[in-house]
Amino acid sequence: MQTILDAGAEAPAQAGKTEKSLLRFLTCGSVDDGKSTLIGRLLFDSKLILDDQLAALARDSSRYGTLGEETDLALLVDGLEAEREQGITIDVAYRYFSTPRRAFIVADTPGHEQYTRNMATGASTADLAVVLVDARKGLLTQTRRHSYICALLGIRQIVLAVNKIDLIPRGEEVFRGIVAEYQSFIGPMKFAQVVPIPISARYGDNVTAKSERTPWYHGTSMLDHLETVEVEKIAPKLPFRFPVQWVNRPHSDFRGYAGTLASGRVAVGDDVIVACSGKASRIERIVTFDGDRDRATAGDAVTLTLADEIDISRGDVLVPPQHRPEVADQFGAHLLWMHEEPLLPGRSYLLRIGTRTLPAQVTALRHKIDVNTLEQRPGRILGLNEIGFCNLSTASAIAFDAYAENRRTGAFILIDRSTHATAGAGMISFGLRRATNIHRHSHSVDKAARAALKHQNPCVLWFTGLPGSGKSTIADLVEKSLHQRGIHTITLDGDNIRHGLNRDLGFTEADRVENIRRVGETAKLFVEAGLVVLACFISPFRAEREGLREQLAAGEFVEIFVDVPLAECIRRDPKGLYAKALAGGIKNFTGIDSPYEAPLAPDIRIAGVEETPEQAAARIVAWFFNHQRRSADGGQG
Repeated sequence: MQTILDAGAEAPAQAGKTEKSLLRFLTCGSVDDGKSTLIGRLLFDSKLILDDQLAALARDSSRYGTLGEETDLALLVDGLEAEREQGITIDVAYRYFSTPRRAFIVADTPGHEQYTRNMATGASTADLAVVLVDARKGLLTQTRRHSYICALLGIRQIVLAVNKIDLIPRGEEVFRGIVAEYQSFIGPMKFAQVVPIPISARYGDNVTAKSERTPWYHGTSMLDHLETVEVEKIAPKLPFRFPVQWVNRPHSDFRGYAGTLASGRVAVGDDVIVACSGKASRIERIVTFDGDRDRATAGDAVTLTLADEIDISRGDVLVPPQHRPEVADQFGAHLLWMHEEPLLPGRSYLLRIGTRTLPAQVTALRHKIDVNTLEQRPGRILGLNEIGFCNLSTASAIAFDAYAENRRTGAFILIDRSTHATAGAGMISFGLRRATNIHRHSHSVDKAARAALKHQNPCVLWFTGLPGSGKSTIADLVEKSLHQRGIHTITLDGDNIRHGLNRDLGFTEADRVENIRRVGETAKLFVEAGLVVLACFISPFRAEREGLREQLAAGEFVEIFVDVPLAECIRRDPKGLYAKALAGGIKNFTGIDSPYEAPLAPDIRIAGVEETPEQAAARIVAWFFNHQRRSADGGQG
């Protein structure tokens, strides 16, 4: 069992004293339901606030408080200046305290919808959730959303704290109505236990002791329940999982693999395998800062050495041969979206699972979850704070367990490639095995053979820029020059592609992402055929262009930025589209009401105002043949 030494306002534990069990819990619910006040009341009534803290709290209450002359206990945990000024919680505030019976780590999470990501952060490590409901307002959207997130994140113990019961004349009737409505809502969530408690966080009713003001309530106080609730620590009982964080090689005589046991136990002499590669070995040593140990358990940070020299790097997972995780490059998962920019299926993100980070994309949004009714609804994109079920594909196979079976190895995050912000948090449900009977076929005639026959190195010349910048004009001149010099080429043009392959796509952000994904796959096939591909597409998003570069071999993707200012493109307006867009006749037009993300470091930059199309084409052709010679000298092709 995970434990912590006696702490808080009491004296430190003496040697030989029994360690207390640790309960991690969070408070959640809608804004102004009293989450911070409840934690403050728990600390105050448990006599865990020092005199100098009380004095500071009194001063802060007169400045920031919302209760007149009374001490505002919420200020104990609302530490940010903005939180105190607005009277809300923004960040996750963690507090560590102890009673004679148990130690606690409590996460006070924000109630505002825009800070849902912070609530999910607090819930990700919690054993129990205290869901607060304002008795005057009843269940709100955030109450339902937070409860559903708790269920997704594996929390099985719930305390339904119906707060501000002191403000309700018919307290018992209102309380029972809220409890009945909540029980009906959470039916599909499979919580192990839901304990409803009527409380007044402001005055302490039923918080640390039973209140005489609720004679109709016959249950325990909240603190008594928190001190006695049984929360099973299952991580040590799960199969051994060890994500390698670092390969420790201080000298030629030592090679160790450092990390933290995600779950299970391991002992010297145990057989292990590398989950993705299947390479097998045996634990030779378990090394710690304090010396070697015979065994380690979940949560221990150790360095493992193996009996055999096998290929292991950061991100690999060591597991027992008899209890292996799933290994796949496609899986289904629930996804909580945390980014202002919506989730777009087909867009390339970075996926981080355990200690491994690799490119990934959502291949399909199966449905979205209506947090008010838990109904599944169709959708093409996932917006901020929305929850959906998706299919995902990774650049290579990863090892994972279903989140319901192992929270540590079934959770992942998606990272925006441009900003490196956390875009979404996911919980894996199952691997997708629908393509296990489909394998890549190795042909006798491969890309190198086809390229050698043509005496050229295949690549993609990707022209990007605003509408009207002259991409197609320059690309046509480049292809004509290459053709005259014996280079085998093919041009993929945005307008032409939309007459055939992509005729079903519009110009929404999601459709633009899918448009470039399909074109990228087509370009890859032509590169396999040994051709030089000229692709002319606005391709407004960096993430998609960088994703294309990663799909091809080094040197095979050449980004050519035709850099023409928007004002000049509007002046040129060869097809009259800017005039229509500015008049409101065309929606989602790049440069007008849809963004264009210029390349940060293109391989070739064309100054579209200073250079004529002929000059630009000549410079690209010269660059191309220099690139071909460098590739040939490097043995590519």
